[in-house]
Amino acid sequence: MITEQSILKFSKQCENIFAQIRRDVIGQQEVVEGTVIAMIAGGNVLLEGVPGVGKTRLVRTLGRVFDLPFSRIQFTPDLMPADVTGTNIIVKDDKGNSTFQFQPGPVFSNIILADEINRATPKTQSALLEAMQEHTVTVMGVSRRMNEPFFVLATQNPVEQDGTYPLPEAQMDRFMFKLIVPNPSLDELMSIVDMTQKTMAEVSEAACSGEELLEMRATANQIPVAEDVMRYAMMLCSATHPDSECASEAAKKYIRLGASPRAGQALISAAKVKALMKGRYNVAYVDVNELAYPVLRHRMKMNFEAIAERVSPDAVISMIVDEVSRRFGTDGAKAAAPAAAEEAPKKKRFGKK
Repeated sequence: MITEQSILKFSKQCENIFAQIRRDVIGQQEVVEGTVIAMIAGGNVLLEGVPGVGKTRLVRTLGRVFDLPFSRIQFTPDLMPADVTGTNIIVKDDKGNSTFQFQPGPVFSNIILADEINRATPKTQSALLEAMQEHTVTVMGVSRRMNEPFFVLATQNPVEQDGTYPLPEAQMDRFMFKLIVPNPSLDELMSIVDMTQKTMAEVSEAACSGEELLEMRATANQIPVAEDVMRYAMMLCSATHPDSECASEAAKKYIRLGASPRAGQALISAAKVKALMKGRYNVAYVDVNELAYPVLRHRMKMNFEAIAERVSPDAVISMIVDEVSRRFGTDGAKAAAPAAAEEAPKKKRFGKK
């Protein structure tokens, strides 16, 4: 049962985690917070950004801060599934008899950095599907459990298209969040260059063990969710389907395929963690509004009209949040929209000619 003491412990651990991350990562507050929320909630994260904005450094830092084994897999077109999961090799025992022995791949760790994941072929990308969802790996008909906690943190470049393979929908759906890593501001860029000119050493220290992380997850799972808030969150997910009874006008105009049920699970799990981080004992509408963007942006397939008008997924989510909020009589939706959605032209965001 959740107690005030467990809440205070959760809050203190979060403060320590963020303090250590800030020692190595400058800026990127929303990205850092989103990644930590997903890890506490037990989800995988897709980090999208141009080269050099600190995606890999952030993942390495998280490995140290959470004091968990870290494994980096550089995805390339010639990477094979066995290079990720491992394979059986023939070994000889003391008597000279040959037997098969399983050689674990780099996926058998706690934190997996799938660097430039969209550079590998679909066959190799699919090697992570089972591990990301069931936390098991099956090789030659034998299933093996992953060590807990287990996370896949993947990176991809949104600009470069040559030599890349789009992630299949089944794999995209297994990422709890898709976080957009922006370019640093002028002041942040100056701080980054100043820090790296002095030393490239990463100085963050362990602030939370794997066992403590699992305890934090158990604490967050006990946070209550009011029925109205639950219905509101599920309506947000259902409103992304153009053929749903809850379909929003934005979905009917701009979306071809909406979010899966995993989106609803991710939205509630992450909202519980965010509520605790803010010192509240219950999930609020604002938690759901803020998390709708990283949860939904990679789970929606935009139609031709959205592509032709250059309407971003975040802009469509902003419209959906606004519409569903009006139905429920809630507020705070616009305040939750990221800059990318707010900067979209109004005639495109709201479909006005």
